[in-house]
Amino acid sequence: MKNPTRVHLLRHGQVEGYEEKRYNGQADIPLTVLGRRQSASLAGRFQSRRLAAIYSSDLQRCRFAADQIALFQQVTPLYRTSLRELCAGDWEGVPWAALQRDAAPLWQARLRDIVHIAPPGGESFSMLAARVRPELQQIISSHPEGEVVIVSHGGVNRLILLDALGAPLESVMRIEQDYACHNIIDYYPDRRTSVSLVNGR
Repeated sequence: MKNPTRVHLLRHGQVEGYEEKRYNGQADIPLTVLGRRQSASLAGRFQSRRLAAIYSSDLQRCRFAADQIALFQQVTPLYRTSLRELCAGDWEGVPWAALQRDAAPLWQARLRDIVHIAPPGGESFSMLAARVRPELQQIISSHPEGEVVIVSHGGVNRLILLDALGAPLESVMRIEQDYACHNIIDYYPDRRTSVSLVNGR
C-alpha cells in the first residue's frame, strides 16, 4: 500500500486588533509581536522534516510563517490567493457589535445559514468551499507520498478539516482553530483520509 500525502495544516499567528471581535477576511492584517513569535515557533517543528512543498495564503499573516518554515527547507513557499480567508466584503474590519446593531436581520440570517448566506460583497461558506477544494486537490495530487505544509486561515482550515472528517459544512463552527495551531491530515490514494491532530499547539 502506498503511503499517504501528509498535510500539516497551520493557522497564522495572532494578528493586530485581535482583542476586538471583527471580521478580518481578506484584509492584509499584520501579525503582532506575539504572532511573529508563534510563527517562528511553528517553523521550529519542521527543522528535522523534509518537506515536499510549502503552500500559503498570499496574505502577510500567513506568508510570515511560510517564510520561517522555508528557512529550514530546500523548497520555496508557493503563495496562493485561493487559500485566502473567506471574504467578508463590506463587513471586513467592522466590529461584530456594530454589525449586530446595524445589520441585525442579515447577521441573524447568516448565523442560521452560514453555508449559503454571505455578507454584502463577500463569500458564503459554500463559495469558500468552491474556491479552496480544487486548490487542495491540486496540492495533494502534486505530492504523492510527500509531506506538505499549508499555512492558511481559520475559515479555510475548518473547511479542509470538515471535508477530511466527512462532516457537513453546517458544522463549521464546531471546530476550534486557535492562532498558530497545527492540524495533521493524511490523504491516501484511495481517497481515504485520516486526521491525527486538530488545533494542536
